[in-house]
Amino acid sequence: MNDVEIEEFCLLAQKTATQAGRLLETNRTTEFDISKKGRINLVTEMDLRSEKLIVESILAKFPDHQILAEEKGVLGGKGPVRWIIDPLDGTTNYAHGYRFYCVSIGIEVRGTVVAGTVYDPVTEECFWAIKNHGAYLNERRIQVSSETVLGDSLVSTGFSYDESQITANLEHFSRVIYETRAIRRDGAAALDLCYVACGRFDGFWELTLHPWDVAAGLLIVQEAGGSITRLDGSPCDIDDQEFLATNGKIHSALSRLLSR
Repeated sequence: MNDVEIEEFCLLAQKTATQAGRLLETNRTTEFDISKKGRINLVTEMDLRSEKLIVESILAKFPDHQILAEEKGVLGGKGPVRWIIDPLDGTTNYAHGYRFYCVSIGIEVRGTVVAGTVYDPVTEECFWAIKNHGAYLNERRIQVSSETVLGDSLVSTGFSYDESQITANLEHFSRVIYETRAIRRDGAAALDLCYVACGRFDGFWELTLHPWDVAAGLLIVQEAGGSITRLDGSPCDIDDQEFLATNGKIHSALSRLLSR
């Protein structure tokens, strides 16, 4: 797969994520159906409408491409390209009118994520990256923060829908909060990762995530100069469930806290 083809995929991801995000934002104050995948794990009619728009746009242009979508699972053909889609990251926020949510699309070729887009329809910010070509916010190249001191760092986390994991992360939270400037918990991992990439956060960690939560965001952090590992500092890929993303400069210190 050459650079021109990957750029074409990325442009389609940006266009489609923006269209889906605008659909979500336009319908934010309307009545829509809400159901449950678990006691605290919601899915809305708008998740499904956003996903349908994205899937149809991709398959209309690339019918042989594979798709992994959060709500409908595996779709499409059997070609070497796989699109990994979260049509609404931050569903609980969206359902409650808390305006921190996004659309995330990662593009994988033969097992390697080569491009990713995260679109925030509230701020109209489009984060994107192409492997080995840097990370961008709209048209501006971005990079991680230069903070070197954990105690001066603003970090973020998220809590799992798997209630058995909540206690584990509360233990992490209770250690980290005393060793950093502050912790935020905003409820949309893809955006949290992008905030690390552009320097708003110095670090982020979470347990029990899925490929659609992180495929785009991890690449954007890496292309912005950040570090991505498991909590203990060991290598990870999008099929792992725990992730630590930082500016690289506080990575070892934060990893030590999280892997106690």
